[in-house]
Amino acid sequence: MSSTTVRPLGKRCLALLAAGLIGFGGVPLAQAEGPALRPDMIRTLQSMQSRLEAGDDAAVASRAAASASRLEGGNAADRWARALFLQLAATANANRNDDATAADQFAEARRIDGVPAARRLSWLQQEARLRLRAGQTRQGADLLTDWIERSGGDDASRWLLVQARASLDDWSAASQSLDRLRESGTEGWSSSQRQLASTVYQQSGRFDDALALLGDDQDSPDVWRRAAGLAQQAGDSGRAAAIWESGWRRGVLVSREDLRQLAKLHIAGGTPARAAEHLTQWLDDGRLEANADNLKLLAQAWTAARNHDEALSAWRALAERTGRGQDWRQLAEIAYGWGEWQATLDALSSLRQSGGEVSGRDWLLQGIAAAQLDRRDQAREAFRQARAAGVEQAQQWLDSLG
Repeated sequence: MSSTTVRPLGKRCLALLAAGLIGFGGVPLAQAEGPALRPDMIRTLQSMQSRLEAGDDAAVASRAAASASRLEGGNAADRWARALFLQLAATANANRNDDATAADQFAEARRIDGVPAARRLSWLQQEARLRLRAGQTRQGADLLTDWIERSGGDDASRWLLVQARASLDDWSAASQSLDRLRESGTEGWSSSQRQLASTVYQQSGRFDDALALLGDDQDSPDVWRRAAGLAQQAGDSGRAAAIWESGWRRGVLVSREDLRQLAKLHIAGGTPARAAEHLTQWLDDGRLEANADNLKLLAQAWTAARNHDEALSAWRALAERTGRGQDWRQLAEIAYGWGEWQATLDALSSLRQSGGEVSGRDWLLQGIAAAQLDRRDQAREAFRQARAAGVEQAQQWLDSLG
């Protein structure tokens, strides 16, 4: 599952549709759509159209805008001519890559009273695409959504809308557009389209839909790792664990580090007992080496699962293997927290035997554990050691023992 970065829309990645512009419809079509124009107005429009087709964009942009301005406030024919001059100016400015100005002119043209509905709809689409090319992504996406809802849209425009919404991190809206695209099937989707769709569904939390788009990529370990990573980044560690587990069961995520990561995800995702069961099996059958790191991970899993017996046994096995005082101390702390008094005393005894430094807190815990087991002499001696180490609470315990 791809975590492809959604890049901003490029200046040329959106092909501005020319259908509906004067150069393609011609003045006869314009006359048929709106009020009849005066012969001199038709000649002027034809002249500008010819210059536009010849590539004289700067002159057309200036002259068409000026002509449109002069016609403001006129009769129905003047208003229709003004709209056509604005269309010419917008087309010329779009050719010059002045997309924001062109979009503004299409917006102005489609707001003119008397413009036929079909022409308004065409200009709405063109304005939307120009807004996107100009980097006005949110406004362009909103306009494109409006156009799709009014016209029914097409696949190309829907993909464009998905890209725009994704670049805005509007994943819910992007996924809704994708749903419409999927209604006609995904067989013809390109690799880049599948990557975009996968990213959108992942970011929307719709991991099953994203997984359904994997196709041949289901055998790629990196695809599964990225999918789980995105779920984890979204704060859904449980879902990340489920995705990683699916990849493991499929036989894709099977390296030693993959196995360890699956266990870590189960711990973080609220299923630590599952992590412990996996680790126990993998340690038993040799898929994981019984080294300190893996034994510690097993101990952490059983501890998170609050399985006292298994957790204390796992911490003890780790401490016996490493001989480190810090591991014996960790065992003592966990046992103390659970009220496992004998296990606390045994761990602290092993800590001293290992040559590890015994802190004032260690003596205090030993004293409390001994007191709970009614070993008063042992408790007093431990509390005296804790007091000597500067633990103020130790005197209160000594006083309570009489």
